[in-house]
Amino acid sequence: MKNKCFILSVLLFLYTVGLCAESSIPAYQYPQYEEIQQELASGWNTWNTRSILSFVSLPEGFAINLAFKQHYWLEEQYLKETLIGRTGERAEIIRPGPHTYDGSFTRMDIKWETLEARIESAHHQNDLVILVTPKEKPPSPVKLIIESGMLWNTPGLLSKKENHLSAQFTHHTIRVFCTHPHIDDPYVETLTPYLSVVLDQPIGISTGEPRSIEQIKEIIRQQEKNLLLKARKFGELAETYIALQSGIAWNLIYEPKYRRAVSTVGRLWNEEYGGYCLFGWDNFFLAYVAALDNKNLAYANVIEHLRSKTDEGFIPNDDRGNGSKSFDRSQPPVGSIMVKEIYKKYPEKWFLEAIFNDLLQWNRWWPQKRMNDGLLSYGSHLTANPFNEPNVHTKITAGYESGMDDSPMYENVPFNPQKNTLELQDVGLNSLYIADCNALAEIAELLGKKTEAAELKKRSNLWRKKMETLWNPETGFYLNKRTDTGEFSLRLSPTLFYPLLARIPNLERSQRIIRDHFFNPSEFAGDWILPSIARNDKAFEKQRYWKGAVWPPLNFLAYLSLRNYPGTKAQQILSEKSHALFLNEWKRKGYVSENYSSITGTGDDARLSSDRFHSWGTLFGIIPFIEKGYMPPPEKKWAHPLN
Repeated sequence: MKNKCFILSVLLFLYTVGLCAESSIPAYQYPQYEEIQQELASGWNTWNTRSILSFVSLPEGFAINLAFKQHYWLEEQYLKETLIGRTGERAEIIRPGPHTYDGSFTRMDIKWETLEARIESAHHQNDLVILVTPKEKPPSPVKLIIESGMLWNTPGLLSKKENHLSAQFTHHTIRVFCTHPHIDDPYVETLTPYLSVVLDQPIGISTGEPRSIEQIKEIIRQQEKNLLLKARKFGELAETYIALQSGIAWNLIYEPKYRRAVSTVGRLWNEEYGGYCLFGWDNFFLAYVAALDNKNLAYANVIEHLRSKTDEGFIPNDDRGNGSKSFDRSQPPVGSIMVKEIYKKYPEKWFLEAIFNDLLQWNRWWPQKRMNDGLLSYGSHLTANPFNEPNVHTKITAGYESGMDDSPMYENVPFNPQKNTLELQDVGLNSLYIADCNALAEIAELLGKKTEAAELKKRSNLWRKKMETLWNPETGFYLNKRTDTGEFSLRLSPTLFYPLLARIPNLERSQRIIRDHFFNPSEFAGDWILPSIARNDKAFEKQRYWKGAVWPPLNFLAYLSLRNYPGTKAQQILSEKSHALFLNEWKRKGYVSENYSSITGTGDDARLSSDRFHSWGTLFGIIPFIEKGYMPPPEKKWAHPLN
């Protein structure tokens, strides 16, 4: 009987492997990936997207939520949930600090009402400790409210017993202790058991067993030391590494609909979009950044993003927690480019097999839906609109597909509803598409998919020839071209460097592009680079959004482009200046901003429209790690066989 069971187990295993090899099951159902998610979505972390001060234990779903109650002579204020980057007269002001991916160490500072405090957390084996240290005794009394909670309808029994909280599960119990006695306050705005303590001195919280303030401080010191030791291996980039990890980790959440740990661009976006938001090109970038030293998170971010794919076969502009997504538009095709680089760092065959068909389907979608007189244009098409999204099949949503929503490149360019595209053959889009074909062809060859590899190479070569129609010898640049008038557009953006990423120009042309445009102070050169529109453009002074601000994805893709044509200092300069933008803002305010001023170099310039803590800001920070050789050289082919 035992032998028969063993044989059946082997057959079942081989059957599962066979299914995986043929990609007949979704990537997120691969057994290797299910194991990855099991490892990621476990333990204490700031998993709850609604508040960075909600410390959650997985898989239980038990939360310790820190809230604050401000007492005045007449009124009371209550801060139940805390987020980074909120604005408004009475909004909390957060300075984020270090945050490890696994939540083993976090630190942040808060200003709210009369409270100024530092909040730190750390792991001790399976326990969590938290230290709340007010800068000084608040002039008006403030209480720290330690709320218990069971998130996402997970089962558990909550109670308050004497001076501690208790969460009881089928096989174990989690107890939460505080270094200060509970002060009874029946008017706390919570529906679950809680502890209430006056916040006039350092307060310690611990699970598992009662601990003193000194014991809690020692655990925190040890975990901070562990982080610093890990960062030290990156030498002069040690502080950048901490900022880089924190820029991703503060926005790493547990998403209960699909029971997954996943990186998001920002919690404010998640709040607005019904629980989570995954953006078309953003989340592929986040996967690559995580790949610096976290294989599991890199793989998860790719696979969970591909789960967003529409029935038409494309990755949508956004995929929202409320169930809606962008059914009419995609975003720039960077998926295969990033996947290839992640695989070079972590070469596991199943990963490529799991995601290849999704990437191929998306690649085929572009010429099916966005052809415009022989080349691609950004667009938006009529399709199912179950959530009645406004502006579908418009110039606005075509701009969203570009990822550069209101870029001056698209000003006065009409949207053609018959073609479903802007009347503009886009240099950036077509270059990225060629690079996508090339990357996916390499992946196909590694997987032994000769037919698909040939198809992709053929498409790449065809597009390369068509790109010749966009070369403008007068300016020495590949230029966007109007399909309604036949005229070149002179609205210059860093996307015009992307032909270098696709290896389109010969050496002479590449040198001219770099010399006449990258190093041109009237266009892109300067203290803070690269502006999203040339400095001599009439829109540059506005700086708001894509009208002149410096954007992480543009610098990142331009940097990858420059690496294909060494021999100038452009690559090094862009790395150094991107690094300075990133690290200066982190040191100044703890921000990892959505975009930065190309005039002041800050992420909170009044002219900007910029989320103060937006994960793709880490693209500035990853560039110097590529430059220093901590990531595989993007311009090089595979240095190892397929595992």
